[in-house]
Amino acid sequence: MKTASIGLPNPRRITLLVLKDASQPVKQVQVSKPLVVAVPLIALLSISGLIVSLQIHSNQTVNNLESMLQAQQLRFEATVTDKDAAIERLQNEVIALSGQSRDMMDRMERMAELETELQKFIDKYGSEGSGSQEHGKLSSLSADDSSWYANDGVGGEFIAVHETEIEQLAEDTREQFAEMSKLLDEMERNMPATLQIAEQTQIKLAGTPTEWPTLSQRITSNFGYRSDPFSGRAAFHAGIDIAGKTGDPIYAAGAGKVVTVASDSSHGKYIVIEHPEGLESWYLHLSKISVSEGDEVSKGEQIGKLGNTGRSTGPHLHFEILKKGKTVDPLPYLKSNNE
Repeated sequence: MKTASIGLPNPRRITLLVLKDASQPVKQVQVSKPLVVAVPLIALLSISGLIVSLQIHSNQTVNNLESMLQAQQLRFEATVTDKDAAIERLQNEVIALSGQSRDMMDRMERMAELETELQKFIDKYGSEGSGSQEHGKLSSLSADDSSWYANDGVGGEFIAVHETEIEQLAEDTREQFAEMSKLLDEMERNMPATLQIAEQTQIKLAGTPTEWPTLSQRITSNFGYRSDPFSGRAAFHAGIDIAGKTGDPIYAAGAGKVVTVASDSSHGKYIVIEHPEGLESWYLHLSKISVSEGDEVSKGEQIGKLGNTGRSTGPHLHFEILKKGKTVDPLPYLKSNNE
C-alpha cells in the first residue's frame, strides 16, 4: 500500500495560472516570490531612468535654445547698434553738408553780384550780339525742354543701396563741396582785380574820343599841311573840319572832364575836354556852349552847338585830338567807332 504524501504550500513560491483560451487547458506556473516582486521594481526603475534621461535631455535642449537665443539677441543688438551708429554718422554728415551748403549759397550770391557788375560792363561795352543770341537760344531750349522732360517716362532696374554706399556718397559730396569752396576762394580773390581791370577798361573805352562829334560826317579839310584859306600860304592844319549847319548839336567824342571853356579871335567859342591816357579833344568855332569848366561829361553828351565864330569861312566844327600835348590825326580815333 502506497502512502500518498500531501504537499504543503511553499511559502517562497507563487503559483500562476496561465489561461490562453477557453478551449485550452489551464496551465500552472510556479515562480519564486522574489522574482514577482523584482520584475515590477525593475520596470519601475527603467521607467524612472527613462524619465530622468528625458528630463536631462530636455534641460540640455532648453539650455541650448537659451544659448542660441542669447547669441541671436546679441547679434541683433550689435546689428541695431551698428545701424544706429551708421545713421548717426549720416546725420552728422548731413548737418555738416547743410552748413557748407548755406555758406556756399552766400558765397554764390556774392559771386552773382560781382557777375552782375561784369555783365553790366559787357552789355555796355562788350560785343554782346552773338553772346546774347546764344544765351537766348539756350534759354529757349531750356524752356522747351522743361515741358518735354516733364512728360517723359523714367524707369530702370532696382539696385539696392547699402548704408556704406550712402556714407561714401556723403563723403564724396563733402569733398566736392570742399573743391567748390576752393574754386570760389580763387574766384573771390581774382574777381576784385578783374573788376578793377574792367572798370579801368570801361573808363578807358568811355573816355577814348571815338564818338563822331557832329550829325554831319562831311569833312572839308583834313589833318596835316594845306593851303591856308585866308592867306593862301602853306600852313599846318592841327585837326579836321566837319561841315554842318549853324545850331547843329556838338557831342563829346569821349567821356572826360571839361578843362577849358573860352573864346578868342582865332578859335572862336571853344571847349577842351580832358580824357584818360593823356588825351584831349578840342571843339572850335561853336555858336553856343552848354557846359562849364569842371563838368564831367559822358561820351555822346551834347556840349554845344555848331557855329562860325573865330577864324572861320563858314559854319563848321574844327575838331582836334591832342595826345600828351601833341596834336594827332583824329580820324583813326573816329573811324575806329564808325567803320
